[in-house]
Amino acid sequence: MNIIIAGDGKVGSMLTRQLSSEGHDITVIDNNSKVLQQSVERYDVISVHGNCASMSVLQQAGVKDADLLIAATGADEVNLLCCTTAHGLNPKLHTIARIRNPEYTEQIYRMRNIFGLSMVINPENQAATEMDRLLKYPGFLRRDTFAKGTTEIVELRVDARSKLCNVRLMDLRNIVKCQVLVCAVLRGGNAQSPKGDFILREGDRIFVTALSQNLTTLLKNLGLLTRPVRDVTICGGGRISYYLAKRLQKSGVSVRIIEKDYDRCRELCELLPNAGIIHGNVREQDLLESEGIFETDALVTLTGLDELNMIVSLYGTSRNLPQIITKLSYADNSSVFGNLSLGSVVCPRELVCSNIVRYVRAMENQTGAALSVHTIADGQVEALEFLVDEHTKNCGKPLKELKLKPNVLVVSISHGANTEIANGNSVFQKGDIVVVVDSNSREIIRQLNDIFA
Repeated sequence: MNIIIAGDGKVGSMLTRQLSSEGHDITVIDNNSKVLQQSVERYDVISVHGNCASMSVLQQAGVKDADLLIAATGADEVNLLCCTTAHGLNPKLHTIARIRNPEYTEQIYRMRNIFGLSMVINPENQAATEMDRLLKYPGFLRRDTFAKGTTEIVELRVDARSKLCNVRLMDLRNIVKCQVLVCAVLRGGNAQSPKGDFILREGDRIFVTALSQNLTTLLKNLGLLTRPVRDVTICGGGRISYYLAKRLQKSGVSVRIIEKDYDRCRELCELLPNAGIIHGNVREQDLLESEGIFETDALVTLTGLDELNMIVSLYGTSRNLPQIITKLSYADNSSVFGNLSLGSVVCPRELVCSNIVRYVRAMENQTGAALSVHTIADGQVEALEFLVDEHTKNCGKPLKELKLKPNVLVVSISHGANTEIANGNSVFQKGDIVVVVDSNSREIIRQLNDIFA
């Protein structure tokens, strides 16, 4: 497909890398010629220097022949004008805009057709949603939900005291007392597709498929279940902090936010009257101690500096805080920080890019496209959700009789309201939802039929 990416920042560059690697023709627009030059050198893309909201610049970028435009500049207003102008020039064009300001949420929803928007993305709101889900189940480093919330793939770390250390996967059910399936293991920074005789070792990060109703049982039998989170400390008062605090307060959780900018503190006091807003710098250990930060149920580091988030999170780990969530803007060095005790790591731009990639694949394959696409195991593995339709092969055949491509695993099948963790005797029929895990980076799975050898 012909795709225009307006804005070559954090999100734009990640999308350029991902979508160009999938064989799409990419044109990148940006005002910064140096940034554009870097993208041209790294990827096989066309660059256009200029204002992406300008009609002449969009025409130069080939908007009339484009299939999709993604507006991801740093200004919401520019993104909106870019999509509206592009849609006016090409009414068949699909448009995606990054809109971050909470003030625009309602009007964007109501006036979506007027702006010519096919999809709206908000990295901060998506990150807050992910963090809220993690705080509801202390013990998981990550949660990805499938099949209308009935199936989840959760990430756990195996440490020296874990009940999973030195355990064969075939013996796992004797410990967790519920049906689960380990679909991937990260060891030494490399993702593996484990078999039943695979032995878990200290330091492994494992990705476990389980029914949502069994998550509490899983945590309890692993000795990871703690009391529900009742108070959360957030370092940094940006947009993610606002969205997260709003969600937590709706659940009755006490929230306090530490922010160094005095004017922002006053804004937060007005926006979040029931939250505790502390004016101070999280770099100061005395402040953290005096405010009793290390007596909190959960610490979430959301400053604008990755390095500071990592330092504060590591300090929280050293003080044995029950749960820690670390926001990182750049996840490119995931193999490095994956070995650090940062708790759950959330990268807003990765969440956004996953949603956009799913949309692009759905455009390519209107029939049989993935319902959702999740990237796990530091980006080395994809988990995809498909609806079985009349075009799907091998319906009614047990999985043990099917020949799947290497490193492809069917992990769950939903038959209406009933969901099962897949085994050799499982079968799927038309109307079922199938979740597949793919560790083969060489070949992209776009339809369910692509999993068969």
